[in-house]
Amino acid sequence: MPDHENVHATLTFPVPAERVFAVLADPAAHAAIDGTGWVRESVDPAPLSAVGQLFRMDMFHGSRPVGEYQVVNRVEVFEAPRAIGWVTGHRKGDGELEFGGWVWRYDLAPLGAEATEVTLSYDWSAVPQYIRDRGIRFPPFGPGHLENSLRHLAGLAAAAAQRS
Repeated sequence: MPDHENVHATLTFPVPAERVFAVLADPAAHAAIDGTGWVRESVDPAPLSAVGQLFRMDMFHGSRPVGEYQVVNRVEVFEAPRAIGWVTGHRKGDGELEFGGWVWRYDLAPLGAEATEVTLSYDWSAVPQYIRDRGIRFPPFGPGHLENSLRHLAGLAAAAAQRS
């Protein structure tokens, strides 16, 4: 559902919140979750475990001048098993990190012992004006992206629950 500077989608999974959260906290799973196909693989395979943690992802987007690129994410929310989120950025030429102001967040609401309502939100309200002036369109993906990502996450979480 769109808002002024954020979008979100919600889906109920027949999986306990702890299992869903475990998949989200595994950067190696993010490429399989992604609904755009831009996320290629995790550079930092350590599970997400705390606010402030950095993790990098290799990406590909065909409309960029250089299709392959890397993002650096900083965990902004870590409330196991209820919420997890990160702000996306990159390493500038001088090696300093710059975060663009767009935040990915998953909120998990347990529905009994065996089901979870998951809301994925993408918020770009903190994007500075100089980035907006570059002509980047927000959100940079089509309307089905969040729903696709949630469906992918549901499948991964269900498979993880079956293995345990």
